[in-house]
Amino acid sequence: MLGGISIWQLLIVLGIIILVFGTKKLRNVGGDLGGAVKGFKKAMHEDDKDKDKDKDKDKDEAADQPQAKVSHEEESGHTYDVQAEQKAEDQEERK
Repeated sequence: MLGGISIWQLLIVLGIIILVFGTKKLRNVGGDLGGAVKGFKKAMHEDDKDKDKDKDKDKDEAADQPQAKVSHEEESGHTYDVQAEQKAEDQEERK
């Protein structure tokens, strides 16, 4: 168990720490440590929200663009307008 440290040895060390520092000071240290952990978790959660907002903003900006062109690396250097091809197919189906 824990590298040869028994529960009794841990209790003795805990008792010495309580005698040296006192329960009030240990309680304050525990409260400060808990507050620091809560603050860290809150900051991480807010950072995740900010990242999600940035992703949504990027998606909205991409949706605002009327057409997106896809280029294929060929020797001829042609680019293909995917949405224009889809519109042409839709018009043919309507006829």
